[in-house]
Amino acid sequence: MIAILKSGTNAEQLENLTEWLKAQGLTVHISNGKFQTVVGLVGDTSKIDADLLSSLEIVESVTRVSEPFKSANRKFHPDDSVISVGDCKVGGGSFNFIAGPCSVESKEQVCGIAESIKASGATMLRGGAFKPRTSPYDFQGLKADGIEYLLEAKKITGLPIVTEIMNANHLSMFEAVDVIQVGARNMQNFELLKELGRTNKPILLKRGLANTLKELLMSAEYIMAGGNENVILCERGIRTFETYTRNTLDLSAVPMLKELTHLPVIVDPSHATGVSKLVKPMALAAAACGADGLMIEVHNNPRQALCDGAQSLTPEQFDDVASAVKRVLAALS
Repeated sequence: MIAILKSGTNAEQLENLTEWLKAQGLTVHISNGKFQTVVGLVGDTSKIDADLLSSLEIVESVTRVSEPFKSANRKFHPDDSVISVGDCKVGGGSFNFIAGPCSVESKEQVCGIAESIKASGATMLRGGAFKPRTSPYDFQGLKADGIEYLLEAKKITGLPIVTEIMNANHLSMFEAVDVIQVGARNMQNFELLKELGRTNKPILLKRGLANTLKELLMSAEYIMAGGNENVILCERGIRTFETYTRNTLDLSAVPMLKELTHLPVIVDPSHATGVSKLVKPMALAAAACGADGLMIEVHNNPRQALCDGAQSLTPEQFDDVASAVKRVLAALS
C-alpha cells in the first residue's frame, strides 16, 4: 500500500503519521520526490482501513500495490535511486563503466589492467577473486589473495572495486570491497541475500540465467527488506535455445525494469554473448536503450586468460568500445 501526501505536509505531521502506521506493525518507507512525498507500507496492510487513511487531512490518495516486490517498486519510490560508490554515482542519469578481468590472476595483471581501463574512462574495477565454475576442475580464483590484489589496484588507481561473493561466511573478507556482486548462480540464494541485506554496502545483483524479471526484483526485495537499499541490477543474458551465443542478451529488460523499479540497471554484454566481437554492438545497444552503465571483461592477454578469455576485450578494444559508447550517450543527450 502507498499513500501520497499533500504538498505542504510538515515534518511533525509526517512523523505522527509514520508513528501511527508503525504501531500497526508495518514497515514504513518515506520517499521524498521532487513533486510529492510517497509513504510506502510493507507488511500486513489488510488491517489498514484504506478509507480511513485517505480521509486524513495530509493524505492525497491511497493505493494498494498488487506486485509482491514492494521496496524495489517504482510506485514506492517514483524518482530514480542513485547509489553512491565512493565518488561514483550509479543511476539518476549518470553512466558508469565497470571493467576488469573475469578472474584476478596476479597483482601485476590486475594493477596493469586497472591503469589501462581508468585511462579509457572506467569508473570501477571488476575482478573475480572467488569464481563459481561449472566444472570443479576449473580455476576457482585466488580468493583472499585476489581481494588483496584488487585493493592494491584500487590504491594505485583510486577505482572502487567490484567482486563476487559466493558464501555469507566470507563477508568479513569483503569489508574493504566497495561493491559486492551476487552472480547469476546465486541470484536466488536467499540466505546469502538476507545476510547482504544486513550490510550497508552496494550490492550488484545479476539476473539468473533462467529467471524472470519478477524473480530478479524479488531477489532485490530480499536484500532491501533487510534494510540495505543500495542495490544495482544487472542484465547479463538468459539461457535460450540459441547456440551461437553463450546466452541471449535481453535488452528489453532494461526499459521494462526502468518502468517497474527505481533501482539502477546496468548491462553485462560480455557474459551475455560470450564472444568478444559481439561486446561492442551490444554495449552500444545497451547504452541506447537506457542502461545506467556497462560491466565489461577486460584482460591484458585474453588468449592466456584462466577464465572466459573468449569474451574478454584487450585494453585497446575496451578503449574503442568506451569511446563509441560515449558518442552514443552524447547523441542521446
